[in-house]
Amino acid sequence: MVVPPSSPMLLTRNLLYTGITRAKKLLIIIGSEKVIEFMIQNVDSKKRNTGLEFKMKQ
Repeated sequence: MVVPPSSPMLLTRNLLYTGITRAKKLLIIIGSEKVIEFMIQNVDSKKRNTGLEFKMKQ
């Protein structure tokens, strides 16, 4: 799992958890310790406006 420096909105604990739990046999996390630590501490979860609901209704 590559964890590049990015927008804080994207660097969430939920994203890290998803990456870890979807690994089947082995997980290698590539990224700086500072960014990974930030993700662990970042419990913010913003509502994402993807437009999926609108697209599905069409």
